[in-house]
Amino acid sequence: MQGFILHTQRVKDEDLIVYILSKNKVLKTYRFYGLRHSSILNGYKIDFATEDNPSFLPRLKDVLHMGFLWITQREKMFLWQEFIRLLYAHLKDIDELDNFYFELLDECAKKFLKQNPKRVIIDAYIQILEFEGRLHKDFICFSCDEKIDREVTLLRAFLPAHNVCALGYAFQKDKLKIFYENKNSSIFEDEEIEKLYHLIKEGL
Repeated sequence: MQGFILHTQRVKDEDLIVYILSKNKVLKTYRFYGLRHSSILNGYKIDFATEDNPSFLPRLKDVLHMGFLWITQREKMFLWQEFIRLLYAHLKDIDELDNFYFELLDECAKKFLKQNPKRVIIDAYIQILEFEGRLHKDFICFSCDEKIDREVTLLRAFLPAHNVCALGYAFQKDKLKIFYENKNSSIFEDEEIEKLYHLIKEGL
């Protein structure tokens, strides 16, 4: 079985509770500390097995780290783990999942090698919003329920508003329409990417 480590929680001694995003669920497992063990860090992709424990959580065993070629690049790993924490907060209370989330992370990990990581995350974020039916393509202001004609102020989860209705980052409506259609942030300048990424850090 394969999955991405979303979160680890240290318990007694060096044991860990490990949350893993597999293809169709978030698994909550228990990892005993031993003399021979693989590294367990947020964001790692692993191959693993579980052993049922009737009195407690399934035991995580036979862990094999499936490394990314960019894993030693500190900035990329930092951004990757930020994105993983965002996903954990969003998915932690959901048991059964569509394989969309696993496949999206898998694709992002590949793109991190050659593409700008913030742009990869922004493109993934917009795909999540659309998949979950939360992408506001109609550009109706959440505050006054009136259509937005020109500049769009975006809030958390890219909620749209007029600039007089809310404080946030303003973007050209035409650019956002192209971005929402293509799911590709290449249309934005670096300064705009920083603004979008700041919004993403507020959560899903």
